[in-house]
Amino acid sequence: MSYIPLTEEERREMLHAIGVGSIDELFAHIPEKYRLMRALDLPPGLSELEVTRLLRSLAAKNATCEDYVCFLGGGAYDHFVPAVIDQILLRSEYYTAYTPYQAEVSQGTLQSIYEYQTMICELTGMDVANASMYDGASALAEGVLMAVAHTGRKRVLVGESLHPHYLEVIHTYCHGQGIEVKVLPCPEGRLSPVEVGKSIGEAEFGALVVQHPNFFGLLEPVAELSEMAHAAGALLVTSNDPISLALLRPPGRYGADIATGEGQPLGIPLSFGGPYLGFFAVRKELVRRMPGRLIGMTVDGQGRRGFVMTLQTREQHIRRERATSNICTNQALMALAATLYLTLLGPQGLRKVAELCLQKTHYLADRIARLPGYSLIYSGPFFKEFLVRTPVPARDLVLAALEERIFAGVPLSRFWPERSHELLIAVTEKRTREEMDRYVELLKKLA
Repeated sequence: MSYIPLTEEERREMLHAIGVGSIDELFAHIPEKYRLMRALDLPPGLSELEVTRLLRSLAAKNATCEDYVCFLGGGAYDHFVPAVIDQILLRSEYYTAYTPYQAEVSQGTLQSIYEYQTMICELTGMDVANASMYDGASALAEGVLMAVAHTGRKRVLVGESLHPHYLEVIHTYCHGQGIEVKVLPCPEGRLSPVEVGKSIGEAEFGALVVQHPNFFGLLEPVAELSEMAHAAGALLVTSNDPISLALLRPPGRYGADIATGEGQPLGIPLSFGGPYLGFFAVRKELVRRMPGRLIGMTVDGQGRRGFVMTLQTREQHIRRERATSNICTNQALMALAATLYLTLLGPQGLRKVAELCLQKTHYLADRIARLPGYSLIYSGPFFKEFLVRTPVPARDLVLAALEERIFAGVPLSRFWPERSHELLIAVTEKRTREEMDRYVELLKKLA
């Protein structure tokens, strides 16, 4: 069936309405050397059956975690996603919903976001959570801007143990606003309280940014860092793995002012990098500086419970100069996935997932550390991922492992070219002993 968007007569009417006689005349201001003076070189049209076959053949070239054993990490993880989550997300009232401006026709969407906010507060130990952010990186960068605005100090202190992509996003957010970002080296893989104490005492910093567990999987000394930040008049801004919060002390318990993180582990598939979910929670005193939107519960004129949007501190709703952020929406569908995941597992189930990640990670790390030529680069407690020194370039190991249908991990040379013999390995609850043992044997052979 042919698809003709408009007739020749309609095209002439449109050109006449804008005062030109032809398409060529419309684009006459573009120099001829930049214009394609021939027809597009397109293949013949295909039928629906032929298009379906072509797209399936192209999709089959992708290697996914359904077909390979996955030890990839570095911010996106191969966790199990219960089937019921996809079934609920595919319901049209969620899948096609847009911003719930009209509360009277959006109660279901508003309630699901309210439940999400409640669960994020329970998970992080914070007072208030917003309706979600784009991803973990933008959530952390927004937290930095929020801390700077609150303290009035245009300096931020971060560690090299922060995810390199998150650090780049922070630089991007801060550059245009003249905010200085000081990066502390982390030779031991995590922030040194001694070095933090020296730096934070030298100048007035608005925020100390800590990822916990950090990019290398190590646990940071967050309680000590929190005391240092507050003693210096700075806010503590954290980025947390939500699965880890089922075992570790939540950020609200060690004094974090702003807690953020990547919500992808909460029932959201890898999906080649997105869409993902950024969670964002704060102390009550900071709620009016919080970016994005907040859903609240109230009662109507007849005393019936209802849900509404409230505290919308962005330029769509208030004067631009008073807006706290230009974040214009939230990841409602992904937030619903996280809400469903947390509901299905409950506190005990989430803790079990975290315990399995912890135990399996240490099992694999211990086995790899015993292999000739391999060693763990950092000491200290770690969760879900760890860094290994390899006897051959890590990238070569990764490519060779693909032949055995294994995603071996993330070569650190991807972020630091000089660190070519270092491999970041992640282990989730999905990995079996058989898979891990097979991986160890492969590493032994490749050495």
